[in-house]
Amino acid sequence: MDKIIRDLPKRSLEKRAENKKYFKKLKSKQRKRLDLLMQEIHEAEFENTDCLTCANCCKTTSPIFTEKDISRISKFLRMKERNFVSQYLKRDEDDFMVLQSSPCAFLDQDNSCFIYEVRPKACSEYPHTNRKKFSQLTELTIKNTEICPAVYNIVETLKVKLPL
Repeated sequence: MDKIIRDLPKRSLEKRAENKKYFKKLKSKQRKRLDLLMQEIHEAEFENTDCLTCANCCKTTSPIFTEKDISRISKFLRMKERNFVSQYLKRDEDDFMVLQSSPCAFLDQDNSCFIYEVRPKACSEYPHTNRKKFSQLTELTIKNTEICPAVYNIVETLKVKLPL
C-alpha cells in the first residue's frame, strides 16, 4: 500500500488532463444514469478496498469542520467549543475551519479514527464518489485521485464503463 500511495500523485498527474477532458465531455452530455453507475462503481471498489490499510486522506488533508461538526465533536470530547477550536482548528484561506496540522489529530496508530462516531460530515461522505449529482463534484474528484487510491480506481473504471 505504501508504494501505491507514494506513486499516486505522479499517476494522478499523468491522468489529470485526460480526466479533465473526460469530465468536461461527461458534463455536456448530462448522463441520466451517472449517479446510479457511480454508486455501483463506488460499492464495487470499496468491497475490495480497506481504508484502514491506507488512511492517506487522514494523513495528508483536512476536512472542513462545520459548526454542527464542531458542536458534536467538542461535546463528544467533553470540551468547550472554543477550546476545541483553539486546540485543533484554524481558518484556511477560503475562510473554512480546518485542522491545524496533518496527519489528523484524531487518527490512531492503526489508522482508525477515535472520533469516528462523531467525525465531520466531510469525513463521513469522503471520497464523495457515491453522492447524488456526481457531475457537480468532478473537480473535487480529480483532486481526490491524488489522495485516494480508491478514487483513482473509480475514475479509471468509470472511463471504461462509460466511454465518451
